[in-house]
Amino acid sequence: MKEIVVIGAGKIGSTIAGMLARTGDYRVTVVDRSAGQLEALDGMAGVSGLELDIAAAGELEKALAGKFAVLSAAPFNLTTRIAEAAAAAGVHYLDLTEDVASTRRVKELAKTARTAFIPQCGLAPGFISIVAADLAGRFDTLESVRMRVGALPQYPSNALNYNLTWSTDGVINEYCEPCEAIVEGALVEVPPLEEREEFSLDGVTYEAFNTSGGLGTLAETLKGRVRTLNYRTIRYPGHAAIMKALLNDLGLRHRRDVLKDIFESALPATMQDVVIIFVTVSGRKGGRLLQETYANKVYSRRVGDTVLSAIQLTTASGICAVLDMLARGDLPQQGFIRQEDIALDTFLANRFGHAYAQAESLGSHGVQPWSEKAA
Repeated sequence: MKEIVVIGAGKIGSTIAGMLARTGDYRVTVVDRSAGQLEALDGMAGVSGLELDIAAAGELEKALAGKFAVLSAAPFNLTTRIAEAAAAAGVHYLDLTEDVASTRRVKELAKTARTAFIPQCGLAPGFISIVAADLAGRFDTLESVRMRVGALPQYPSNALNYNLTWSTDGVINEYCEPCEAIVEGALVEVPPLEEREEFSLDGVTYEAFNTSGGLGTLAETLKGRVRTLNYRTIRYPGHAAIMKALLNDLGLRHRRDVLKDIFESALPATMQDVVIIFVTVSGRKGGRLLQETYANKVYSRRVGDTVLSAIQLTTASGICAVLDMLARGDLPQQGFIRQEDIALDTFLANRFGHAYAQAESLGSHGVQPWSEKAA
């Protein structure tokens, strides 16, 4: 049984802890500075809570001593602190961050680390890069890689056509920070909320626009090999225009705490959401210009006695699958590991990766593989 530390007792952190503990293969300690958050874990078999301010010098390093891995489900601004503690304690490190600067620091730490450092293990960045790399690998030469992801309410009912489905800080950060892209073969930065497009999927119209962080490390990986590479977030039409007014015209990009308070006061959370994953790759194979597309929708579902939102399910399953592959020896045990280094077939075959199975392969009753102990 492997000892795991999860940082953050929020919706995603508690979901990760529950998924891992239910296998019987992991014993999980959840670290949070909020006693109230930790109380919600009471009664969860195989999970214990530890009230701790990770900013306190040396305290997190003590909590990590002797553990197999630490998984960060904390806000993006705490990423580097957790990664530095993991390096000092000599434990494997995994996170969910979309923050580009944080990932650069993680990569630096990995150069001298004795263990594996695997950032961006969620949905986007994360699974989206695994899919894009798999599709790209089927071509002799690449022309374009277009990645689109959205976590949306199934029943939008406000002008933003949006409900809170995950970290408010994370949403605001990706709407404000510069976005990496490859344009005409050159790696460039493009502005967030721009280059809006519309498309339809299953008869529903969506918009998509630039946001930061979704490419993960894929831009660096594919530089010099592809003419066009971009990542855009999917929303219902009308969302981008309102966000541009709030962030640019009203200047709330410079007052993120105010915008966060507005969002969390006025936008209700929802468990009735859908995650849309849409990747299109074009290139030449055997001398012909061809295109391949991956399209998938993941809905909220009940797991045991708990209803998990689609974003909880996909995000937690992503990092749990990568940890599971690391624990089983399917991934290198030292150094920096990119999401695109992970084979899609291996990921989907993992008991946690099954959460991403496309609807037609789930069967009539769905899949809940993390509730079963591994053979």
